[in-house]
Amino acid sequence: MTPIATKEVVANVFAINDSFVNMFIVKDSDQYIAIDAGNDAGVIAAGLKTLKIDPDKVVAVLLTHTDRDHVAALGLFKNAKVYLSRSEEQMLTGEKKKFFMRNKISTDKYTLIDDLQTLLFGDISVKGYLTPGHTSGSMCYLVNEKYLFTGDVLSLKAGKIGKFNKFFNMDDETANKSIANITKIESAEYIFTAHYGFTADYKNAVKDWK
Repeated sequence: MTPIATKEVVANVFAINDSFVNMFIVKDSDQYIAIDAGNDAGVIAAGLKTLKIDPDKVVAVLLTHTDRDHVAALGLFKNAKVYLSRSEEQMLTGEKKKFFMRNKISTDKYTLIDDLQTLLFGDISVKGYLTPGHTSGSMCYLVNEKYLFTGDVLSLKAGKIGKFNKFFNMDDETANKSIANITKIESAEYIFTAHYGFTADYKNAVKDWK
């Protein structure tokens, strides 16, 4: 796995490196949204301090899914609303389980969103793309029509997208089919993955996917 170092990756898009996983933060004026919440709250807190980002100014945390390494620091963002896909709620209720375990997050207050639903946070727009397989309700987020955050839906190697680690997928066949859902987004320019870095050349990254 090749996560990004803690830094501003491109203008107003920040990555925090939490060992083997990234969470991301997008800035709009004096507020932020977060994509996922990392594996260790202490590491995330330190990363926020390094980046000089006040966690109280994060107004939303959008979870790509609810596996433990994506939700640990939710409690740091006390003014943020938490969002996840409607299908992912099954992972929290125990209706669906990975490795026979129910997923948990540190709050019971969250908002469910549907496939292709768009949310607005100031000047930041976020469109959700349902991409099940890694979990029952994994979701990718297209921010400001050009930044695509994919969580654990796919890998990225040598600038090309690929399958995610089969062992960690709930339904590997469905996961691979889901990748096709996010290879035809005309406005996308960047792909940011949770474990495999990023690319600024979306079109080249997806063009060979079959």
